[in-house]
Amino acid sequence: MTNINNWQPKAAMVLAAGFGTRMRHLTQDRPKPMVQFAGKPMIDHVLDGLAGAGVGQAVVNVHYKADVLEDHLKQRSTPHIHISDERDAILNTGGGVARAISNFPLLAEDAFILHNSDSVWYEGETNNIRELIAAWDGEKMDCLMMLANKQDSIGYSGKGDFHLGSDGRLVRQSGETESDYIFAGVSIQHPRIFATAPEGAFSINELWNTALSRGRMFGIPHQGRWMHVGTPEALVEAEQVLAAQV
Repeated sequence: MTNINNWQPKAAMVLAAGFGTRMRHLTQDRPKPMVQFAGKPMIDHVLDGLAGAGVGQAVVNVHYKADVLEDHLKQRSTPHIHISDERDAILNTGGGVARAISNFPLLAEDAFILHNSDSVWYEGETNNIRELIAAWDGEKMDCLMMLANKQDSIGYSGKGDFHLGSDGRLVRQSGETESDYIFAGVSIQHPRIFATAPEGAFSINELWNTALSRGRMFGIPHQGRWMHVGTPEALVEAEQVLAAQV
């Protein structure tokens, strides 16, 4: 996809403050983003992908086993890392991003990439983050999501998350109807959707629902095979799939 707007995000935010309870014994002495996947911590897969897409700065929020994650991130040079400290209280996805926006002007000035720390994939021939960047249109979008095909994903079971319209707009899956797409854990967010954010901890889904109701939430399909590494079993399966592709 050609980047017709020549837009490039100044920064990304990586959500890395969760407890990782479903990882059980693997997170007793480390936060979930530090769990090894294919030879390196999961968060390094995320940060390497952002750097490869030209993103020069990343804000990473920390809470559980924060010192372990901070010490590791000090060893990185690209992207340049900023720590959003949530040691005082877990703020959920929305509250964590809202705090980071209030503390880091680089997130408040323009749209930025928001990346879960446990979303990894086999890239194939397409750089999916570059494709996401190229598809961004700040005039009509408040949020642009990377969507994975439900039938070709690892570590997911459910009815899907969204229906994708022919114009790229999203509609949430609801009721018994299944949808083909699931949120791949990577999106572009404009900080204006946080202008009405509540105080404290809240889910970012509250703000996404507003963007959906206004027709300002869009999505593009991911190319390759997406893997949600949420449990030890999913971790093993994902590593087997990745090894088979090499």
